[in-house]
Amino acid sequence: MTEPASAPPPSPETLNLLGTSLGALIRRPPLAVPPGTSIRAAAQAMREAGASSVMLMEGDHLVGLVTDRDLRNRVVAEGIDLTQPVSCIATADPATLPASASALDALMLMARRNIHHVPVLDGGRVAGMVTATDVSEQQGTSAVFLARGIHGAASVADLVALSARIKPMQQALATAGVSAYGIGHIVTTITDALTVRLIQLAETDLGAPPVDYAWVAAGSQARMEQTAKSDQDNCLMLHDDFDEAAHGAYFRAFARFVNAGLDACGYVFCPGEMMAQTDQWRQPMRQWREYFRQWVDGPEPMALMLSSVFFDLRAVHGNAALLHTLRQDVLARTRGNTLFLGHLVANALKTRPPLGLFGKITLIREGEHAHTLDLKHSGVVPIVDLARICALAGGLDAVNTSDRLTAAGEAGTLSPGMARDLRDALEFLSRLRVTHQARQVGSEQAPDNFLKLQELSDFDRGHMKDAFSLVQQMQNVLKSRY
Repeated sequence: MTEPASAPPPSPETLNLLGTSLGALIRRPPLAVPPGTSIRAAAQAMREAGASSVMLMEGDHLVGLVTDRDLRNRVVAEGIDLTQPVSCIATADPATLPASASALDALMLMARRNIHHVPVLDGGRVAGMVTATDVSEQQGTSAVFLARGIHGAASVADLVALSARIKPMQQALATAGVSAYGIGHIVTTITDALTVRLIQLAETDLGAPPVDYAWVAAGSQARMEQTAKSDQDNCLMLHDDFDEAAHGAYFRAFARFVNAGLDACGYVFCPGEMMAQTDQWRQPMRQWREYFRQWVDGPEPMALMLSSVFFDLRAVHGNAALLHTLRQDVLARTRGNTLFLGHLVANALKTRPPLGLFGKITLIREGEHAHTLDLKHSGVVPIVDLARICALAGGLDAVNTSDRLTAAGEAGTLSPGMARDLRDALEFLSRLRVTHQARQVGSEQAPDNFLKLQELSDFDRGHMKDAFSLVQQMQNVLKSRY
């Protein structure tokens, strides 16, 4: 195994690009040629412009993209005739972003698709090109650089070595002042990349899958809210052509390979065994439909516990249509279902914000974490639960907690003012969490969720009380409603 090269952490200036619009990053007018231009002429245009890519345009319409990597891999390596039209080696209909999108949006798109060039549109017209270098010039622990290494990893051992960069990456992002929302998306994108590469290695080892499947993330990975301290929650949805006798052994080995690989990369096995390697959570779609029918129509304690995990789902790899069809059916069942929603509210009320008499913050009394505050379960989780209830009540498709609150405010299952306030409370508490973990990583401690109040300023303590009070208020609203 080749040890991944070390590199300096990204500077705050580079990371601040995450709050910059793509329009501000465009350095030159768009370089474009017609699709019928020869490969040689297109390459000469790139050389003269000092550009690493060229867009193929039909009038004002972007139809393709060619990069220097395409010239190397699709032309030189394959011995293609240079007089052929450049369209024969282009990526057709490339992914684009609007000029108003943030550099964070470009960073995520590049990391997810393992690409390094994103055409930028302004009002539907091509405004220019943004590259990975534009977004993150110092690539040491950046998501783009790390995702690129993951996509090229040849073994689980290589992935384990690369995953060691996640904690310092989160530390650098937190130090640079990136929002908790942004950090959650970045860290989760790396988890997705590790998952996809493990799936590819599994298929290389076991052969092509015998039927269609969707590898589905659950919990915080599904919500794009992971931090450097995460276990794994996932499941496997199989096409209804699945037959246990014919296909069971393949998918059993497949799931064990991926789950074991994630564990080796630091995403420890779920204590509740909510993973694809557990037979119960590796099922054909007919069984998944039955699971959700039972959970919604007959909510009992186990169903309510599972709802906190399996009502937050996102397809990471495979046939995403399997999950999409299931999700639409589930949302149709939950929309306006007061019996089910009432049970969810009652379950959510078991986790109340840690405020005692006279609004005093109450701490854990005994045990390993005595005299600390659990920022995850006492702070973030109650808001996650509230957002999930509001989304399911309205049949809303969003999965990320902040996005759910926004959608609920727009749909009317939550007042716009409360939606905005809860988003602010979520960001504040989540930011405390990632900053706390960043300090621990900087001190070479294992990151956790347990904060000592003396780490906070009086100002932050005041805001924490306000956030907890707001959550209590919303819990009481839902209690009255359902």
